Amino acid sequence: MRELSTITKALADDNRLRILAALRHGELCVCQVIELLQLAPSTVSKHLSVLRMAGMLESRKDGRWMHYRLPSESEGSPAVHRALTLVLDTLADDERIIADDEHLRRILATDPVEICLRQRMGGCCPPSANASETAAANATGEPSSPCCG
Repeated sequence: MRELSTITKALADDNRLRILAALRHGELCVCQVIELLQLAPSTVSKHLSVLRMAGMLESRKDGRWMHYRLPSESEGSPAVHRALTLVLDTLADDERIIADDEHLRRILATDPVEICLRQRMGGCCPPSANASETAAANATGEPSSPCCG
């Protein structure tokens, strides 16, 4: 019963449903999710954490980049997979999800480093006090921003 309660609480937010729907297309980094939802990084991180704690997301870290995806059959519990199937089937024709899918296509066509740097300059993260940090991010592809991990 506790697992069901945790799952249903995780599903009780429109933005978390939007995250799950976006991840049906494959793995996304945090900056891509932020770009899709147009929410503050801390808010997106909280949503991702709630979904991960409910077993509805898997995560991996690659340097400073944090990536999320839906669990594979071998990773998630049967209850999680039943819930994900229900949610994704139900949302398939939702207007907001269809609009998100179009926005996600544009996001996926953009380099994640560019997205993260644009988010930093756009005010989601404080600009670096050191200009060489931004230059290093451009050169290495490893942003130093919490936007991306």
